[in-house]
Amino acid sequence: MLNYSNNPIGIFDSGIGGLTVARAVTQVLPQENILYFGDTARAPWGDKSTAAIQAYCIQICNMLLQQNCKVILIACNTASAAAYELVREYVGNKALVVNVIDPMVDHLREHYVKKSIGLIGTKQTVHSNIYKKKLDALDVGIRINALATPLLVPLIEEGFADKEITANALHDYLAHPDLKNIEALVLGCTHYPLIKHHVEDFYQNKVNVLDSSEIVALALKGLLEYHNLKNKNGASQRRFYVSDFTEASAAATKIFFGEAVQLVLYHL
Repeated sequence: MLNYSNNPIGIFDSGIGGLTVARAVTQVLPQENILYFGDTARAPWGDKSTAAIQAYCIQICNMLLQQNCKVILIACNTASAAAYELVREYVGNKALVVNVIDPMVDHLREHYVKKSIGLIGTKQTVHSNIYKKKLDALDVGIRINALATPLLVPLIEEGFADKEITANALHDYLAHPDLKNIEALVLGCTHYPLIKHHVEDFYQNKVNVLDSSEIVALALKGLLEYHNLKNKNGASQRRFYVSDFTEASAAATKIFFGEAVQLVLYHL
């Protein structure tokens, strides 16, 4: 596969929501070099066509490959559903390709056989039916009930994650009949860890709330170990690029990543 273990892990998302995944990766793999790209100029992707999302992903992959990334992590459920297979074929053996869906599917297979699971996400993720297709293919009796929750991403990106308006919208979604009698709920969008506390408040600890960020980071760690690609230098560098810079997105990085980061404008 690859010999340049000190090269960066490339992480991309439609915007800054994928910083929740980047944060988990830096916590699990603190020695790794990280290169993050958020396509803020064209965000959100949740209502875009599959063809458009695939085209965006290929453009971003070209940029990440030019930066010699050893791994390309698609830190977006929407893009993982719409473009993972295409990206993997396009990248070939130039880099490992990881998405945020398969590690969660593996986690469900390991812990929730014959259980009923709920999922909330963007319209694109839910309508793709990707989680159900993958779980049905495993034939382990996991029933998944998915609900599109399109209001949540704009509310979170506008800084309302801790506001009552977001809690109210979320509670209306979670009360939907499709999410009745579930044993766990998958947060099927990288923005949603920021409202996990609202979800837990709604369920009062009676339903397990599954945040894919840490699950994905641990899966990535295992993959790097398997391919002997962990950074051996010890020192790590983190770079953050966006396709459009606004003060709002700069301010929101602290919310998503847990600390302020310097965003660099990069035109694809």
